[in-house]
Amino acid sequence: MGRGFRPRALCSADSNTRAMASLSNYAVRMARLSARIFGDVARPTDNKSMKVVQLFREPPMAQKKEVYDWYPQHKIYYALTQKLRYMGLFRDEHEDFKEEMRRLRKLRGKGKPKKGEGKRATKKK
Repeated sequence: MGRGFRPRALCSADSNTRAMASLSNYAVRMARLSARIFGDVARPTDNKSMKVVQLFREPPMAQKKEVYDWYPQHKIYYALTQKLRYMGLFRDEHEDFKEEMRRLRKLRGKGKPKKGEGKRATKKK
């Protein structure tokens, strides 16, 4: 970037405000209105402030699709696969294996106790 390079918005704002000193009240107000309409800054600003202006021009990060839609929606996919599995349209071998292990543990008497038949309930009697 050469010494003569200046951003468009900064140039128009600078030229507007320099000219405003010698212009009438109407011309000053019209220049400010023009700057507001076309998204330029109305008063002279430095490069740091222009960076802030640029940041506020673009939509917030939380509204950008690539930010809020970054991760897949696991809860929805899981619920969908569970429904399809229940209907018999989807086969999940890991879930089948876990179900079979639960069934075998229940057969051996290793399942969860019924309500009121746990260790604490039998200890009190």
